[in-house]
Amino acid sequence: MHLARFPRVRLAHLPTPLEPLPRLSEALGVEIWIKRDDCTGLAGGGNKTRKLEFLLGDAMEQGADTLVTQGAVQSNHVRQTVAAAAAHGFASEVILEERTGSKAIDYTRNGNVLMDRLFGAGMRTVPGGTDMNAELEKTAAEVRARGGKPYIIPGGGSNAIGALGYVDCAREIVVQADELDMQVDRIITATGSAGTHAGLVAGLAVMGADIPVLGVGVRAPKAKQEENVLKLAHETAALLGRPDAVKAEMVVADCDYVGEGYGLVDDAVIEALKLAARTDAIVLDPVYTGKAMKGLIALAKAGRFENETVVFLHTGGAQGLFGYQGEIEGSL
Repeated sequence: MHLARFPRVRLAHLPTPLEPLPRLSEALGVEIWIKRDDCTGLAGGGNKTRKLEFLLGDAMEQGADTLVTQGAVQSNHVRQTVAAAAAHGFASEVILEERTGSKAIDYTRNGNVLMDRLFGAGMRTVPGGTDMNAELEKTAAEVRARGGKPYIIPGGGSNAIGALGYVDCAREIVVQADELDMQVDRIITATGSAGTHAGLVAGLAVMGADIPVLGVGVRAPKAKQEENVLKLAHETAALLGRPDAVKAEMVVADCDYVGEGYGLVDDAVIEALKLAARTDAIVLDPVYTGKAMKGLIALAKAGRFENETVVFLHTGGAQGLFGYQGEIEGSL
């Protein structure tokens, strides 16, 4: 886990706080702490900043001058990527997928999209269901054709290089817990593009920390999500020189809280947003952390975490709330 072996650009405010949530804990009858990766700092913070430290390091080592990436219209990853590009003199080209189908002006022009434009990203949108890997290659070819040197970052920054950011986060959580004399029984995180979940699993496995990670799915069915996370966790552990550290049983995803689909908000998500805000003043987002909290609440009420100390990883994304004003405001 000697991460200094890998090229890295320091972007994040680290370590992020590990804090108790006393009022939410009381409401749910479970001891809950929060890892505040909404406080990483870059463009309002979020989990992608940790990944981008290693991805930008690799891009610089390769002599790239343009970052190329993709995401849904209200992508937190895209916001942080184009901000990192602006801060370090890269151009940025992004493809936004109309994944939810929403044409509401607050969704298509506000929130993360407004910030993407502020940071000067080159942007285009494509219909939902488009082959986004093909679109990345197409955009990279266009950058090369005009004399640029593109560096492709997959959606969510989720490859083995990006997942190193969450290997580092796993180390950070263990160090902070040790300093607090606190035994962590479980980490809960939203799981989507798989990099955060896989990095945590790989980091904890390589350290031998023996802390289970529960990923609450936001898009894919359980079998597919676990397959994606396990594959990337293996790749990340191999990059660290420990290819056999990750076992299949270490990867667990609960995908019962996706609702109608990625980025689609339901009443239980809104209730989760309200509960977190009105107990410990934690601002979540509707797409990732809102659904993860929806799952945590339901599982806690079902007695799943009895006598456990749970760490909820806040992956950020509150900027996306402004893209969902029309759907949320009437329920507040």
